[in-house]
Amino acid sequence: MNIIWTRSIVSLVLLAAISAAIGAIAGVRAALTFAVVMLVVQACFSTFHTQRLWRLLDAPVYGEVPSALGIWGEIYYRLHKLAKRWHAQVRQVEQQHSRFIQAIQASPNGVAMLDDHDQIEWCNAIAEKHFGLDAKRDLRQHITHLVRQPDFIRYLNSHHYEEMLIMRGMGENRQRTISVQVFPYGEHRKLILTQDITELERTDSMRRDFVANVSHELKTPLTVLSGFLETLRELPLDEADRMRYLDMMDSQATRMQNIVRDLLVLANLEGDIRPPGDELLDMRAVFRHLEEDANSLSGGRHRIGFDVDDSLTVAGAETEVVSALGNLVTNAVRYTPEGGAIDVTWQRENDRAVFMVKDSGPGIAAEHIPRLTERFYRIDRSRSRDTGGTGLGLAIVKHVLQRHHAELDVKSEVGRGSTFIVRFPASRTALRKSLAA
Repeated sequence: MNIIWTRSIVSLVLLAAISAAIGAIAGVRAALTFAVVMLVVQACFSTFHTQRLWRLLDAPVYGEVPSALGIWGEIYYRLHKLAKRWHAQVRQVEQQHSRFIQAIQASPNGVAMLDDHDQIEWCNAIAEKHFGLDAKRDLRQHITHLVRQPDFIRYLNSHHYEEMLIMRGMGENRQRTISVQVFPYGEHRKLILTQDITELERTDSMRRDFVANVSHELKTPLTVLSGFLETLRELPLDEADRMRYLDMMDSQATRMQNIVRDLLVLANLEGDIRPPGDELLDMRAVFRHLEEDANSLSGGRHRIGFDVDDSLTVAGAETEVVSALGNLVTNAVRYTPEGGAIDVTWQRENDRAVFMVKDSGPGIAAEHIPRLTERFYRIDRSRSRDTGGTGLGLAIVKHVLQRHHAELDVKSEVGRGSTFIVRFPASRTALRKSLAA
């Protein structure tokens, strides 16, 4: 039986028993009077707590559940337990909602939610950056009033969202490219997802340029070889002409081998995720090797000087460091006219090891300097090929230095030579004297 009915019946039975006892002692009138008074008191008590409960349910405040005697105490107790349970559930939902919002805010993609009138209901910080919005200021604003690119407006109104939209000139500096895709949900609402694809487009462009450049670089020597082979096969040549053609074919074959070799070096550098190691290099042997190569390539046509601090060394992969520094030295020799000067220094600068190659060559215009480390980028293609370069040397230098957390600085002025400076971090710089101690 329900506890309310049980308690009500018990209270009525108790009131009837007490009234009967009073009637036996003081008469029927006194018993009836007592019963009526008690019923009125109980009615007033119930009315008071009914009104109290009404006010509580009309404007509930968590934690303000009153106490009372009897059945009303039981009602208030159960109401308090129910309020606590509901409050715990609300807190749990709020925490889940907060974690969900934090997860969306941490996403590298932009997220914006629109209502059935394309007004902004919510957006994360990335979407703010992509569209130039302010989540608080622009709440409930029509998105096409804020993002006014015609392509976006047509895309949003087309209701054909199978393909994503590419938008250029976005972001604070108007130099970002983002992809936008709309996903309808609920009752005519829309979810907009955005992604910054600036770097992806740049990488794709570099990949296309790379394939085109490789094809072009290999096509020329292959064409030359094919022409010479045809000449050797079809024309009667004396021994001198035959040897001259063979020498030129050998030169073109060597050039292709050098291109393939440098491409493999770049592929290994890019694909090797392992750190370059912490072994200290024998820089005296390294610079002895660099000096021999520079003098051999120059053939006495330049004045080449080496100023090396023998006590200074760095930690890393020897073959990579030799390749990077060697590329800088041989480039200086190749592009410096006969009679020019090349100075190579290896010195300490504060806590960092600094390698510097300075030449008296023709110099480099300022607009070319930022692109020097791109693959196959050449200032003067004909002159670069004549010097025997593959166009990949400075790209190799860039990747090696990145792996060793070093920096490349180029200073040049047309007609006044160039200076290439490599600064190794203090974490990879050491002195032999201190190590020997």
